[in-house]
Amino acid sequence: MKKLFLLLLTLLSVAFLAACGEEASGDADASEKKTIRFGATSGPYSDMVNQAIAPLLEEKGYEVTNKEFTDYVQPNKALANGDLDANLFQHKIYLESFAKEHNLDLSEVIVVPTAPMGIYSNEFEDIKGIEKGSTMGVPNDPTNLARALIVLEKEGLVKIKEDVDPLRASLKDIEENPKSIKFVEVEAGQLPRLVDSEDLAMVPGNYALAAEMDLLEALALEDMPDDYRNRVAVNTEDLDKQFVKDIREVIESDEFEKIMDEEFEGFGKPQWMKEE
Repeated sequence: MKKLFLLLLTLLSVAFLAACGEEASGDADASEKKTIRFGATSGPYSDMVNQAIAPLLEEKGYEVTNKEFTDYVQPNKALANGDLDANLFQHKIYLESFAKEHNLDLSEVIVVPTAPMGIYSNEFEDIKGIEKGSTMGVPNDPTNLARALIVLEKEGLVKIKEDVDPLRASLKDIEENPKSIKFVEVEAGQLPRLVDSEDLAMVPGNYALAAEMDLLEALALEDMPDDYRNRVAVNTEDLDKQFVKDIREVIESDEFEKIMDEEFEGFGKPQWMKEE
């Protein structure tokens, strides 16, 4: 009788431990994130999420949603308050300044191919053909204007004072303007319209694509520094989580680069892609 009691006690203990193990396993599975909520500005970067990033993550077993935004403020706020798990729309300088200004703890995951700024014209067919006294639309915000001047200097259309940081240059820092170009400063989103009303216009890539312009028709395209390329951002506390590692892995994959080459022609690749 005593042996039978001990046997029953042993069996009950084994069953209890097995049940606890199953429960612990269930808790572990429940804690493993399988839904990723992305946010991106409408246009090429939302397309990048939908056409390239999401399908590759879905192959890994994730369910991916993508919320589109029409401004540059809400995507970071939505990320910080937990409504999003990741976003894609901003370059490093904006991410760092926005996070500092709003006291947010956000970090970049990886830089992605980005639509470059370009010089567009319906008047001239190439840079050499630009005539003296031509008018050119340029962005009126400091960041995009500095980018525009870097492109213009590279193409020999202006020369910036040597003691000026190129990333902070403005029109007053132009030392030489051999074509006597007359610059018209407007909001960046209005620049595609100036291709028709001015001789030339410097148009950021996202606005060019939104206006259904062909990046490859630009007279010259920006070879932008990686600081100006867009990147995936997450909350800093999530950086070491598996879903973030998987986002990085799919973007670093050959399949992602193939989609970029086929569907996003003209997008400039970040340095890490060029080094592969």
